[in-house]
Amino acid sequence: MNTSKPPLWTKNFILISLTCYFLVFIHFLTVSTVAIYSIEEFNASESIAGLASSIFFFGLIIARLLAGKYLNVIGRKKITYIGLSLTFLLSILYIPVTQLELFIFLRFLNGFLIGFALTTLQTAVIDIIPMERQGEGLSYFSINYILGTATGPFIGILIVQHGHMYGIFILSAIVAIISLILAFFTKIPEVKVTKEQLDMMKGFQLKNFIEGKALPIAILMGCIAFSYSSVTTFLSTYSVEIQLMSAASAFFIVFSVFNLISRPINGKLFDTKGANIVMYPSIVLFALGFFIIGLAQSGFVLLLGAAIMGVGYGNLHTSSLAIAIKRTPRYRAGLANSTFFIIVECGVGIGPFILGYLISTLGYRSMFLAIAGFVMCCLFLYYLVHGNKKESEQGISEDARASSVSR
Repeated sequence: MNTSKPPLWTKNFILISLTCYFLVFIHFLTVSTVAIYSIEEFNASESIAGLASSIFFFGLIIARLLAGKYLNVIGRKKITYIGLSLTFLLSILYIPVTQLELFIFLRFLNGFLIGFALTTLQTAVIDIIPMERQGEGLSYFSINYILGTATGPFIGILIVQHGHMYGIFILSAIVAIISLILAFFTKIPEVKVTKEQLDMMKGFQLKNFIEGKALPIAILMGCIAFSYSSVTTFLSTYSVEIQLMSAASAFFIVFSVFNLISRPINGKLFDTKGANIVMYPSIVLFALGFFIIGLAQSGFVLLLGAAIMGVGYGNLHTSSLAIAIKRTPRYRAGLANSTFFIIVECGVGIGPFILGYLISTLGYRSMFLAIAGFVMCCLFLYYLVHGNKKESEQGISEDARASSVSR
């Protein structure tokens, strides 16, 4: 009997992973620096500068909403080439802009284009990863996002400190053109959609923009992302209050390292043992991380919370996405992918606003402890949306198996 696994690290898998990393890199390279640029270059207020940064996020959300419906209609290759080409052009157009309103519009358009290209490539990679290695493959693939979120802000702040914001725009243009070159050497799979399936996706019905089968697990991950936003937004001010600023500066490094180390291991467990063996412990670890952070009195304890939280969050994100894909017919994988990320990004977006009010009532420590309790409640939510299903029901749908993909 041939027990060898189908290959995962193919040329196309590597090239798409690299291209997605570059897009995420551009995203966080600019998001972390345009607020300062808006204040210094356009004399914008702090609130308008924040808008210049966050409007990229709204463009990305709208793109994901539309991409899920249209990527198989327009074609994945066309969308990828157009998105990357215009991202390069926009990076250059930032430089001569002298009006704040135009700059903000370009930020929105930049987010829209990157969102379209990212959703397309993230969907295409699903068809490249062998079905029996979906969890493992998505675990490796999602590393590009972690690296992009870590290196983008680091290099962006470094350039701003030692140079000019034009350096950010030029670097973005260079990275965009490298991404476009990589895309030309990548065989992006197109899903063969039947006429009946195309007819079902016509019109402006909600089901043509949101994949219902992916929505329950996406809502769970949205709750997790909502909780995680408390750390990304308020850790710096919390560390000042508890006088652990130096440890806080290393928090996300530790978080990322343990996130990266754990993902491939849990991806294999997901494929061989099922979702529950990964999801239940990961939810508990994520909650434990908040509990430790809320009680931290020393730098070591704070970073211990970062390590535990990194293991929990990374595996929840990857496994939840794999569940969303597995529960969806193959020709609607684009909708499942965009639905998942829309809900997650909404959780990240509304979290700081709501949690800010919670902090004013409870304080930072109690807020983190309350979130630990909220995350533990997600155990029950996971049981309702997926955990109560038999492992045989957690596999890939027959419709997905039957779908033919041209490679």
